[in-house]
Amino acid sequence: MRTVELVCSPGLEGAVRGAWERLAAAGLPSLARNTHPTNRPHLTLAAVDEFPPGARRRLTDLFDAALPLPVRLDRIAVLGGSAPLVWLLHPSPQLTALHAAVWDVLAGAPGQRPWHAPGSWRPHLSLALRFRDADRRRARAVAGADRPDGTFVAGRSYDGESRTVSPLGGAGP
Repeated sequence: MRTVELVCSPGLEGAVRGAWERLAAAGLPSLARNTHPTNRPHLTLAAVDEFPPGARRRLTDLFDAALPLPVRLDRIAVLGGSAPLVWLLHPSPQLTALHAAVWDVLAGAPGQRPWHAPGSWRPHLSLALRFRDADRRRARAVAGADRPDGTFVAGRSYDGESRTVSPLGGAGP
């Protein structure tokens, strides 16, 4: 599997990591417990089995032109009852357009994940996996009521087989 992701500015990354730490300190599930070097706050735009020919260059060009991209966080939610705890994002017209452009680049790629498709995608930054909806209220109180603003500064791709990331443009840290 190959993903297409946006990486947060240092300030936004710090806000999300702070929520991860507060959740872990409260004994709740948290991505703070994932110590793999590729684990960092990010927004997944798409995931496919493999990139079509020329996609990497086109995605890099797309991100070089579109980033940095301002973003505003919304409420904390649990997707699907017993699934990820996430910080939803306000889907600005610029973010929605970038997402659609990524899907245009990946048109016809094998293994497209339908939950990332335009019309189904719910932009979010993950806070925890396999989270119980019953703990949502507590998680909101612990993670923080703030809705910080920030910026996406770079693109990257995660390779699920090698568990490595590679840059896809932008001017990130």
